[in-house]
Amino acid sequence: MHYSVAVVILNWNGWAYTQACIDSLLATGFSESDIVLVDNGSTDGSILNIQNRFKAVHLIKNKVNEGFTGGNNIGMQYALNRGYDYILLLNNDTKVATGFLELLLAEMRTSDKLAAIQPLIYYMEPETQIWNAGGKYHAWLGFSQTNYSVKSETPYLTDWISGCAILVKSTVLEKVGLLDNNYFAYFEDVDWSLRMRKHGFELKVHPQSIIYHEAGASSKSEIKGSEGFLDPKVHLLNVRNQIFQLRKYCVSPQYWFAWPFHFTKFGFFILYFLLKGRRSKCMAVINGIKEGWKTPLKFSK
Repeated sequence: MHYSVAVVILNWNGWAYTQACIDSLLATGFSESDIVLVDNGSTDGSILNIQNRFKAVHLIKNKVNEGFTGGNNIGMQYALNRGYDYILLLNNDTKVATGFLELLLAEMRTSDKLAAIQPLIYYMEPETQIWNAGGKYHAWLGFSQTNYSVKSETPYLTDWISGCAILVKSTVLEKVGLLDNNYFAYFEDVDWSLRMRKHGFELKVHPQSIIYHEAGASSKSEIKGSEGFLDPKVHLLNVRNQIFQLRKYCVSPQYWFAWPFHFTKFGFFILYFLLKGRRSKCMAVINGIKEGWKTPLKFSK
């Protein structure tokens, strides 16, 4: 039986990465016409470059930056409306190895309980270092931990899957829904994974399916400024979204451990940034805490 797959790629002022990513996909034999490319309000000439080089891709042009969640949701809804059986979210700062998708699809067909699967993700440089091999969720601390080593030579279960590359069944999305737009970016993949598991589904990592990732391409500056390399907004989103995660999934008696753990950590962040003279990052943490408390959230059943 033939199963259709749409690859959703999000671009935001990252034409060079996007070009390399799509070229690596096409080199594996994947069809350009099954790529849904969502541009998140780029101002670097990306749209013209995409239109000139990849004429068969489905290009969706957002007027503003809708974030990782908003942009990918638009792309996924486009693919769902066209009846694709599977959707692969793929970061634009990745390159894929030959056969990676076929391995993921073969494993997905082994169980109706399997909702989503990710490849083994290595750094772009060095290619021998693992960036993500799945994730562990520590419920008593409300803490999501990345695995940096392979648990098995065969596909294995994981608590959460990285949004860098996640293949999901369209039928699962009808039950679980798309990414939570409140997150914008960061922790949205953990939230999605926990929702899938809450619905009784399983998640896996396929260690034989390989891709490579240029970590932090959209959030790090190449030049160190007074606030360091990382944009202060990254800290705001990380702190805010961590609180979202606690509010949505941390229940009694777990919250007696999880909330103090994270607020102690936030306190150390604030103290560190104060000592370093990084006022913007200090305020980002404080504002992240405020937004994390105040933002209305949707709670899955």
